[in-house]
Amino acid sequence: MKLLTTSAMALALLANSAAAEGELVLYHWFEYIPAELIEKFTAETGINVTMDTYDSNEAMLASLKAGGMGTYDVAVPGDYMVQIMAGEGLLDTIADGDLANEGNIAPAWADPAFDPGRKHSIPYQWGSTSFSVNTEDYAGDINTTDILFHPPAELSGKINMLDSQGEVMALASLHMGIPQCSNDRGQLSALNDMLQEAKTHWASFNSDTAKEVLVSGDVSVGMIYDGFSAKARADRASITYAFPTQGYVVWMDNVVLLKDAPNRDSALKFMDFLLEPENIAAVSNYARYGNGVTGTAEFLDPELATLPESNPPATAGAGAFVAVCDEATQAVYDKIWTNLKN
Repeated sequence: MKLLTTSAMALALLANSAAAEGELVLYHWFEYIPAELIEKFTAETGINVTMDTYDSNEAMLASLKAGGMGTYDVAVPGDYMVQIMAGEGLLDTIADGDLANEGNIAPAWADPAFDPGRKHSIPYQWGSTSFSVNTEDYAGDINTTDILFHPPAELSGKINMLDSQGEVMALASLHMGIPQCSNDRGQLSALNDMLQEAKTHWASFNSDTAKEVLVSGDVSVGMIYDGFSAKARADRASITYAFPTQGYVVWMDNVVLLKDAPNRDSALKFMDFLLEPENIAAVSNYARYGNGVTGTAEFLDPELATLPESNPPATAGAGAFVAVCDEATQAVYDKIWTNLKN
């Protein structure tokens, strides 16, 4: 009886393995990849794609740590989150030879500090995070973070913030002129006080409708990603993306191979597919961001090169990536963020 039971179990495992072939489970940002590209991948490979979405790096990490590991094959975290996920052992290693199109990675993105040697990720899209203003509602200077953190009276109560801890805290640090990951108690206390006061002027924390609330006029100011702002401007010409003199956030999103991916081979095929210039260019044309692959120029919408959201003026402050703090410092920032959201 034991032999029969063991055999039955083996057959069941084989059946489950067969069922898993040709599948890919993707964990991805909302409104960030054209459906036609997913369909093209399936048509070329026979691999069926299931996609779940998230609206912030922190939400993605929390979901994976709460039981998502072993469910998803690939995810699309930002630069600093790749470093955090690798440090927590959540990423698999991409071996030499796993990706036939590895050589298409642009040299500027081939060896980033957040993933040296690209052991766990490939580049996806890159851009900036700032805020946009409906200039029908406000005619003053918008290129200052005062708009978010010390707004004029006519904008009070009409501001949407991204529900993204890393980017909000980074922009707040730039506003105050203090280092990210500061462990100076005076600076941290001042940062907390500034954010608590600024919160009284904010209408909402929302990432997945950041574009829609600007276009609809529900808010006059919205923290937003540059490509999302370009899409908003296409719907409402008065929406203008700001490049503050204090600086703004820059980022690179990446496709990572998750530890315990149930469809590892499918994941690698998908990553290789995205390293083909024509395919990643389709993402850029849809999402309105730059990408980290060479040879895409002939496939890109020419308008992308001249988007005002992608071309900072000479008056803009420096762009800054979100920094990864040590554990003790991060705990303080987590507390500030929790208090801010409550």
